[in-house]
Amino acid sequence: MLQGGMRTADVARAINCNVRTVRCLRQRYRETGRRDQYIRTSHLRDRYRMATTTARVTPGTHNPSISAQNVHNRLREAGLRACRPVVRQVLTRHHQQQRHLWAQTHRCWTRQDWQKRIHIIGDSRKVSDILALFIPGANIDVLS
Repeated sequence: MLQGGMRTADVARAINCNVRTVRCLRQRYRETGRRDQYIRTSHLRDRYRMATTTARVTPGTHNPSISAQNVHNRLREAGLRACRPVVRQVLTRHHQQQRHLWAQTHRCWTRQDWQKRIHIIGDSRKVSDILALFIPGANIDVLS
């Protein structure tokens, strides 16, 4: 009807609904998807960007503000998931050197060396878990 040249008010009267509803439907029909594409590409460039930030900076033509929920829905439709930056203690240069030194000294340890060390610690339930970290693919029997 709108494409046929009828006014918005006439279409609303013909289908028995509010004029505002017809305007919203017409606007939705006019959208090209540029805004959705902008949301997708901005999140692909910065995976840790929050939806609220994207909603605030996303440009719009007729409706300049969009909600964070709208951004979240568009990302879900595109198959993108939210990423959270890892929060952990920052390793200083000294910590890195100490970890490297520890790895170098324990690099050549055998299974028996690890079992002796872990048996001294005492908790035999964790032996297999700890050994599996250092000997990948090994079938390890827990000490009794």
